[in-house]
Amino acid sequence: MPEARHDAIRAYYRTLFSVWGRQHWWPAQSRFEVIVGAYLTQNTAWTNVEKALGNLRRERLLTIRGIRRTPQPQLEQLIRPAGYFRQKAQRLKTFVSFLDERHGGSLARMFARPTGELRGELLALNGVGPETADSILLYAGNHPVFVVDAYTRRILERHQIVSSAAGYDDIRLLFEQAVGEAPAGESFSPPRRRGRPENPRSSSKPGGALHRPSAVSEGPRSPLVQVFNEMHGLIVGVGKNHCLKSHPQCEQCPLQKFLPPAK
Repeated sequence: MPEARHDAIRAYYRTLFSVWGRQHWWPAQSRFEVIVGAYLTQNTAWTNVEKALGNLRRERLLTIRGIRRTPQPQLEQLIRPAGYFRQKAQRLKTFVSFLDERHGGSLARMFARPTGELRGELLALNGVGPETADSILLYAGNHPVFVVDAYTRRILERHQIVSSAAGYDDIRLLFEQAVGEAPAGESFSPPRRRGRPENPRSSSKPGGALHRPSAVSEGPRSPLVQVFNEMHGLIVGVGKNHCLKSHPQCEQCPLQKFLPPAK
């Protein structure tokens, strides 16, 4: 059964990439902007995050030094559009303090840590759950981890690949093993193309949107990291446009052919 599930994951990726192409995640100009966005996107739509990021960018505070030196009440008002602004401002301050104390204020030094060790450090921070930690690791740090969200779980449950009892790490490891243990000679490296993204959809969260290439999305990364990057974005596209929570729109979904027979 593990082999069958791995084959299914690989087939999903090939199918979605052939239809929608590059996703250009994460839309950001710096690694620190990715981290700030990962915090701000918790429990809100990406359109609201963009407003908050725009406020920080306008004040030239979208930097480690900017978050460090900005008084928390001022930071709260700048990120207010993202919601839960008091909690999120405190959490951003906590992250910068962690970066200063544990890694000398250096993202390069932090991301040089082994993936498992750094993941544990991030998860120990207030307000950082597995999805946020893995988003930071994958999109800002180019670590080979797969980001699991509610869309991923919904799709896999409906396709009977996992049960409702599956944990976050069970699903994460399923994807990581499916790609990392692919048969010899089977490549998943998407072509690196510049210009306008191929994805014709629109969304309120990165990955389902028609994003232009950014400094982060076009940055160098390993083939494995690139696949995890694209795969997560493609799955979000399915979840937002087809595999809806209440009224799934299966007819036009690229993954319809993989659905198990109706009982």
